[in-house]
Amino acid sequence: MSSPALRLGPLSVRVRPRHLLASSAVVVTAAAVAVVSLAVGEVPLAPARVLAALTGRGTAAEALVVLELRLPRVLLALAVGAVLGMSGATTQLTAGNALASPDLLGVTAGASAGAVTVIVAADRPGASAPLLALGVVGAAVLGGLVAAALVALLLWWVALDGLQPLLVGVGVSALFSGLVSGLLVSASIDDAARATVWLTGSLNARGAQELAVVAVALPLLVVLWAMSSRLSTFALGADVARALGTSTARTVTTALVISVVAVSLATAVAGPVAFVALVAPHLARTLTASPWPPLGASAAAGALLVTGADLVARTALAPVLLPVGAVTALVGAPFLVWLLVRRRNP
Repeated sequence: MSSPALRLGPLSVRVRPRHLLASSAVVVTAAAVAVVSLAVGEVPLAPARVLAALTGRGTAAEALVVLELRLPRVLLALAVGAVLGMSGATTQLTAGNALASPDLLGVTAGASAGAVTVIVAADRPGASAPLLALGVVGAAVLGGLVAAALVALLLWWVALDGLQPLLVGVGVSALFSGLVSGLLVSASIDDAARATVWLTGSLNARGAQELAVVAVALPLLVVLWAMSSRLSTFALGADVARALGTSTARTVTTALVISVVAVSLATAVAGPVAFVALVAPHLARTLTASPWPPLGASAAAGALLVTGADLVARTALAPVLLPVGAVTALVGAPFLVWLLVRRRNP
């Protein structure tokens, strides 16, 4: 049965009821988890009081707790998750590989290496002025782009397919991880501690400043979403996409560069939050019964995963705050193993 079309003058949009319903359910669930996260903490609040504070009808104390202390972190979790989810879906579509994701292909490791370089060099006398001027965010973006270019060069050179691109990504990740280890060994105790905490992937002590950085990535997601119709043709193969009029090289390059920059920005503020970019597109694809990972639903699923993981990280061992990356790794690592086993035994 064909999907109904919504017509707005000369424009028409194909509407798939299950896709719309599933995506809306994920968005509502993510919003509900966000409200619960705003309510839970050292000063517990009822959800009704959280909503009152959000709408300006709460007390001054409630406004302080909700709007200034908790809301920036929750919004950051939603934004980081959306970036990782949509970037993971874009990578899987353009690569034509369900195992492709920025963290498994070395992009996150490259962004981490760039960020740690600046963190370690910041307090060293005689540190390179251009490096320090680049800052953690700029260094993370540069590192992510370098890693992506290296992976692309290797894949183009040897024309690998199947699980082999994943092995290339693991190798590139190991290269940049070795660089990070060398930096940590030579760093001062304070710098090494700061870098190590950042490398776990954490939203602890993050706030409005970090949220402003990730906000730069959100327009990039809009650009990717606008490209979704072209990107979806890659699920049928590059030859079919080309036959349908998609400029494959230009589309792939544009989409991947946007994804790498967005992921690097998210990594710069939250550290490497593992496996969300891998799991979110598969979750979105399953819920929507789509033949390929839908970008919008993947962004919503990523936002739900990171917000839920951060809620667990804050409350599981309270008052001890766990890094959100540790929680996502506990879920994502078994999921990766399951994907590998399923791929080997279809």
